[in-house]
Amino acid sequence: MKKIFSKIVALIIVSILLLNSCSKVQIHNFQGSSLGTYYSITYIGAENTQLQSSVDSILEGISHQFSIFDTTSIIYRINKGDSLPLTDDMKFVFEVSQKVSSITDGAFDITVAPIVNLWGFGKEKRTNVEQWEIDSVMQFVGFHKIKLQNSYVIKNDPRIQLNFNAIAKGFAVDKVAQYIASLGYANCIVDIGGEVVALGTKDGQQWQVGIQTPTNEADGAIDSQYAFPMKNKAVATSGNYRNYLEKEGKRYSHIISPKTGNPEKSTLLSVSVIAKDCVTADAYATAFMVLGMEKSLEIVKNNPSLAVYFIYDKNGKFEVKKSPNFP
Repeated sequence: MKKIFSKIVALIIVSILLLNSCSKVQIHNFQGSSLGTYYSITYIGAENTQLQSSVDSILEGISHQFSIFDTTSIIYRINKGDSLPLTDDMKFVFEVSQKVSSITDGAFDITVAPIVNLWGFGKEKRTNVEQWEIDSVMQFVGFHKIKLQNSYVIKNDPRIQLNFNAIAKGFAVDKVAQYIASLGYANCIVDIGGEVVALGTKDGQQWQVGIQTPTNEADGAIDSQYAFPMKNKAVATSGNYRNYLEKEGKRYSHIISPKTGNPEKSTLLSVSVIAKDCVTADAYATAFMVLGMEKSLEIVKNNPSLAVYFIYDKNGKFEVKKSPNFP
């Protein structure tokens, strides 16, 4: 699954046309870094010189709850065996995770930490993985092996570990957007590492969001595959073309199937999901990478608040498939 600190950066780009000399609208933008990635925020209205420091504080608080690398974080300590209650934020993310896991038949699962670490996408890098090793850790994977009781996570086995990396960044985008809106800024766009929430409009028009062409180039160049308008919604993308392991000439995706314990092997390169909030979009984007196009489209058909855009490889060329309701 995706990780807060190494997950794909800039899979989604935001097209922001900054203030021109004749415009009366005050458009402000600032950038920074947090959660192991960049952020870019644009808001319309009177300038707030304290806003960036407030955003940094919000993101620092989220990292302290969900980081699997920070030895003082709540989730790190829970994984080490400490008995700590989840915060209200963490309980909310847990419940969203549980709902998405149920709808996707386990394709989204926050208990994948042992198998993610085994494949070398955690702290420790691996050079090879044997089937017997996969089998040995899969006994600790499965949402049905944990439950939330009085703010505490109850595990069937103490060796079960939690990893919210595939959903926490989406939650962070929502949290920041909600805070900015609470200050009276009805028109803003928040982009954290390519996960985006767009509220209101810009110059009376919906914000333009672009899905990046899936390449593994690291030169910083941005090539938009597809641009679309968005208002009061969120979009998140998951992909397997940048974050991977290469062993014996083979590339292994960081998207691990909670069912098999193996990286997904498919022609699917990226999945972009639009939802009412980014925490939901983030979780479904990961789940849909595991499920593939047909099963994902069936879920979207039964959940009209979702829309999905796939980019896949066909004979070395990029092809696109999307749900009918994707703008």
